[in-house]
Amino acid sequence: MQQQFYELSDFIQSKLLPDEHFTCNFVAEDSDFVRVNKGKVRQSGNVWQQSLQLKLIFGNKHVATKMMLTGVGSEDRAQVSNAISALREKLPFLPDDPYLLIAETPDSTADHADNHLIKTPEMVEQIVTAGQGLDMVGILASGGIYRGFSNSYGQRNWFCTHNFNFDWSLVHNANKAVKSTYAGTKWDSEAFTAKMALAKRKLSALQRPAVTLNPGEYRVFLTPEALWEILELLCWGGFSIRSVKSKVSPLIKLVENEESLHKMFSMYENVKDGSSPQFQADGFLRPNRIPLIANGRFVEALVSPRSSKEYNTSTNGASSSESPDSLDVMPGTLKSNQVLQKLETGVHVGNLWYLNYSDRSGCRITGMTRFATFWVENGEVVGPLNVMRFDDTVYRMLGSNLMGLTDERDFLLSASSYHNRSTHSARLPGAMIENFRFTL
Repeated sequence: MQQQFYELSDFIQSKLLPDEHFTCNFVAEDSDFVRVNKGKVRQSGNVWQQSLQLKLIFGNKHVATKMMLTGVGSEDRAQVSNAISALREKLPFLPDDPYLLIAETPDSTADHADNHLIKTPEMVEQIVTAGQGLDMVGILASGGIYRGFSNSYGQRNWFCTHNFNFDWSLVHNANKAVKSTYAGTKWDSEAFTAKMALAKRKLSALQRPAVTLNPGEYRVFLTPEALWEILELLCWGGFSIRSVKSKVSPLIKLVENEESLHKMFSMYENVKDGSSPQFQADGFLRPNRIPLIANGRFVEALVSPRSSKEYNTSTNGASSSESPDSLDVMPGTLKSNQVLQKLETGVHVGNLWYLNYSDRSGCRITGMTRFATFWVENGEVVGPLNVMRFDDTVYRMLGSNLMGLTDERDFLLSASSYHNRSTHSARLPGAMIENFRFTL
């Protein structure tokens, strides 16, 4: 597949006229998808797809198109040749782009991850066996993900990874369920068995009488999955240099040192240990690790090539969205097997959803609890908590009221598969927070 992409890139090069340039992005996958309902396989299939996004450049004018590839060289070359002709016809009618910036100094890379995956039927057999007698619903995605970049300056970049993501729920009744995920690059039967055993224990606790709390401030523990919901919302513009310069970043008070997070909180964009390629759509490479927040202080924004030119600063290889792809939050000292004991009396939050800003400039977030969220007294689970809404600032949650982060972290993969499987990932601890505000 890599050789096929490189040969197609050379073909594009041969079709250029003098002073024309191109950039090219290749996206492909060979993925198995298996849907489970009532603990049984209801649907299975495979998605093999390849697509190419081609940008033709003349001076500061550029135009792009996207096409699906067949993998047959002669057919793909014919399709690309027609696309180049169509793009060339449009170029004279386009205005100059003052912020166009492409990588003109070739910086080629090739990242070939070894395939340690077991066969999908073997995963499915373990999943179905573990879910016997349970109302288990979920989806397993497994297989290879491929990305490539090339341009007319001779740069060639390649990335491939082989991973799996099983996203499932054990359902108690209409509005009570335990949601769990298991993801990685190597299926570990013991690790999966442990995750399923934990989910079953939570399912058993869901059968206890539900608890209703009055609005107020409570000590909470956020699982890594719940913490990711909060951090994902922050990533929508929070670390973008474009949002920072225009003063619309929800973290603008952190950027300008008006607020801070707890000194134990440090977060990085860690491409090296994530599941995303090191290169972005314009051919610029990202450092292995970019410090976003260190010891509670804002360190560095993500700068795309366009923003680099607009704001006269250096790019650090960010995508056009200027959002992290591979979040990495440093662990703390809270023992993961002592979470309930340290929580004492409070709320154990399994998942959050429907998050949004109630005050963007103040980084105030509102959302609701979801799935296995429990009321705990004296370190013991009393019962499932009926759905509640929270409304609190990140500066309180991850700042003044942050009590601790777990010493163990979970590796989480995005389950998104719109158009193609996502390469976004996160490695996160759980978080203990006091005086967490529930408003409804």
